[in-house]
Order: sequence, then C-alpha cells, then structure tokens
Amino acid sequence: MNNNQIDKKIDKKIYIVSGAGLSAESGIRTFRDTDGLWEEYTIEEVCSVGGFEKDRQKVLDFYDARRADLEQKEPNHAHKKLAELANAYPNNIVMLTQNVDDMLERAGCKNLIHLHGTLTDLRCEDCGKVFPIAYKTQEGAICPACNSTNIRHNVVMFGEAAPEYQHLSKLYAQADMVVVIGTSGQVIDTAYMARQVKESILNNLDVDEFHDKAFKHKFYLPATQAVDEVCALIENFLEA
Repeated sequence: MNNNQIDKKIDKKIYIVSGAGLSAESGIRTFRDTDGLWEEYTIEEVCSVGGFEKDRQKVLDFYDARRADLEQKEPNHAHKKLAELANAYPNNIVMLTQNVDDMLERAGCKNLIHLHGTLTDLRCEDCGKVFPIAYKTQEGAICPACNSTNIRHNVVMFGEAAPEYQHLSKLYAQADMVVVIGTSGQVIDTAYMARQVKESILNNLDVDEFHDKAFKHKFYLPATQAVDEVCALIENFLEA
C-alpha cells in the first residue's frame, strides 16, 4: 500500500448502525417480535414518559427484569465479528447502536455509542450522574455522587431527549458508507442515512421495498448469517 492509498483509507468514515435484530439471535426479546414484549406490555406502559409518570414502579420493575434476563445472554457471531472489525479500524469505523444491551461490549467492542442509553447503568434524577449497576436490581440504589435515592433506569424513553443523537448529525456530515443491521428504520430514518452516501449496506430479515431501495447492498438474512459478507464489503471499501 502506497502513501496515497494510506491517506485515502484514513479519510474514509463508515458508520455502522445496529438495532434489535443484531441481538435477537442471542435470545434478547424485542417488542416487534411475534413472541416479543408487546404481548406482555405496551410501549406506552414501560417505554414512554407518560407511562413512567403514571406508574413509576412498574417501569422500574420492567427494566430490572430486562437487566436480570440480560445477564444470562451471550454475544453471538455477529456481535463478535463487528467488534473485531471496529477494533481493527478504530479511525474509520463509528459504531452506533439503538440497543440498550451490552452484547457488543462483551464481544470486545471498545468504542460504542448507545443512542438510546444503557440497560446496565442507572441515572440519578437529582444530579444526572450515570453509574453502573450491571445486572442487579436497582432496588435500594443510591447515587454515588450526591447520595440521592431518586434513581431511574438509563434508557431513553419515548417523549424525552436522546442526547447521543448528536452523532447522527456527524454521520450525515462525515459518512462515506452507512451500514444498517437489524433495524426497521421506524425509530430512526435509516433510509435517509443511506441516501446521503454512495456506499450503503442493509441487513434485515424483513423486506420493505420503499425503505430498502435507498441501499446499494441488501442482505435479507439473520445477522449471524450475513455478517461475514457485510464485513468483507466494508473491508474491501476501506482497502480500495
């Protein structure tokens, strides 16, 4: 590789945006699955500001249960492959996830941006401190910064701001390639992302012709089955 090729590689930015489909094969249930959380809860009950105001304890119990369930899960091949790729190209690849689980971190991913917060952390409502809870219940939790017991989950709910969305603005300005894995694009408009770049990859199980036509490469397979070819396309783009 000559110096000119090295310069081109350094300049390339790839944003990988993942969603629930990435973790589904690890057994992490989603709201949108036919056997998912929708059957037990509605999004208004446990994932919205209104639901939290109406029944705070119900929401806290919900996230306690999700946290306990997460402890039993393991990263799958897609998590591991993406983590390996991101670590190999830290100056080129930006990892964004809508997931609140820690599967990518446990797979070894060193730099990950959680757009919707983190299940394994808690947040103090008095001083704003975010601190780790791992997989334990938050019952009895006390803020390590101000000793408050006014503690909540660190997951962004519908109806409140998502501070990490600032990285989407960077994506629109910087991305040379966008890779979308396991998300329908209903919460974040991933088709709009794809339209901003010449190179784009989509990996989803379901076909949405209107949404999907924005992408150059499409894989309608489980993430574990598509990830090797997806990563090969990314590496080829970086090394070209």
